[in-house]
Amino acid sequence: MSGFIEGVDRNQVTLFPDRVEDWIDEDSLVRVVDLFVDELDLADLGFARASHARTGRPGYHPSVLLKLFIYGYLNRVPSSRALEREAGRNVEVMWLMGRLIPDHKTIADFWRDNGAAIRKTCAGFVQICRQIGVLKGDCVAIDGSRFKAVNNRDKNFTKGKIASRIAHLEAGIDRYLEEMVRIDRQDKVEAREEKIANLARRYGRIRQEIQRLQEMDQALNDAPDGQISLTDAEARAMATSARGSRLIGYNTQSAVDTETHLIVAHDVTNTGHDRDQLAPMAQAAKAGLGRDEMKAVADRGYFSGRDILACHEDGITTTLPRPETSGNRRKGMYVKADFAYDTAADVYRCPVGETLTYRYTTEEAGLILRRYWTNMCADCPVKARCTTGNERRITRWEHEHLVDEMRERMSCDPSLMRLRRSTVEHPFGTIKAWMGATHFRMRRLTHVRTEMALHVLAYCGSASKCAPPPLTWPNALIPILFFATEWGQDRRRVHSR
Repeated sequence: MSGFIEGVDRNQVTLFPDRVEDWIDEDSLVRVVDLFVDELDLADLGFARASHARTGRPGYHPSVLLKLFIYGYLNRVPSSRALEREAGRNVEVMWLMGRLIPDHKTIADFWRDNGAAIRKTCAGFVQICRQIGVLKGDCVAIDGSRFKAVNNRDKNFTKGKIASRIAHLEAGIDRYLEEMVRIDRQDKVEAREEKIANLARRYGRIRQEIQRLQEMDQALNDAPDGQISLTDAEARAMATSARGSRLIGYNTQSAVDTETHLIVAHDVTNTGHDRDQLAPMAQAAKAGLGRDEMKAVADRGYFSGRDILACHEDGITTTLPRPETSGNRRKGMYVKADFAYDTAADVYRCPVGETLTYRYTTEEAGLILRRYWTNMCADCPVKARCTTGNERRITRWEHEHLVDEMRERMSCDPSLMRLRRSTVEHPFGTIKAWMGATHFRMRRLTHVRTEMALHVLAYCGSASKCAPPPLTWPNALIPILFFATEWGQDRRRVHSR
């Protein structure tokens, strides 16, 4: 007796069950994947070959390969070659695929040919959740995060980066030339010639690199956004939260329901800022939730007068802080928020009580702006804290009342920004942990969007527990409820602690 738990002898004859069905638990997530895909109208979603061809060799039904991809992303197996291996050794995949083993090329081609349909499948999951009553909230939190692309920083070029590299290489050339002169003065001829030849080869390589960078600099003149990425042509350099750090990647946007913490809308762009994303994301979330009116909270990076107005006209109440573009507060000077606006009189009142009256209206960047100022600044005792000019001027957007209402909402409910952080930042952290250090595996924006759609679908479908569903719901939709109900409740319990 060894005193330890012993395994079965490898030569022991085992009678496996005749049915693969017997190896799959009743509450296994693979059953949910199977039922979810079977409920989809693949032809309506746009999947290729949803109907078989009359001639030629039969192909795989798209539902089979879609099930394989969803299962793979749920279990952190996104590679087509890895999925091919799983189809031949994983009992759950055997059950799901009917023991079909498509080769990795077939799996990869399915991805390439059905990217748009796969993205619609993710949106279809949100619609099903809404239809069965899981998504009931009227508020979403919006945020963006930078995800790494398949492109090293050394393979991304900008004007500034090229100039810096050329300056560094030219300094190296000067060092090599000085070293050649020093070595040339040595006594031993053989050693001197060998070292000079070695330095000459290095000098030649540096000159070639400088020439390559200069050609790249010329090519940047035709680049619309002043960047060129060699590995993934559509990836872009983007700033991150860490000061002075940049990554080459994509900007992923998401709108998360604050009640269930499910991602109801998402998108991927290669724009490094969020300023133009508030209205598109809020409107997509509103359509996903199927509501006539909705609330949306975001951070100051989304502040855009046009988007705030567009959301207001679409029945979306947005709440986000206004960024301070002036450095006066750090200098101890007054800022615009210190001037009170009198709606009835259409004037601003400064901190010492002077009135800034309306002067004229102008248009800048498509926005109608009103100008206010007073001529009483010259003798003001606090002029040094207010302005360095002859008068203090205030600019007011024609729809500034929407911004004032946002500020009032935040002052009345300071928890809104905490709600945003606790709701929308968790999905990004979880998905990045699933994806690993490399983040995106695919290249080009179209394929990256498809990859993100599968990650979002896997994230929303990763619930483990379930609550007893009402008996009136269709049995085929019950497993979809298992994806979300208790999971959203667990998430709220975590953030309430």
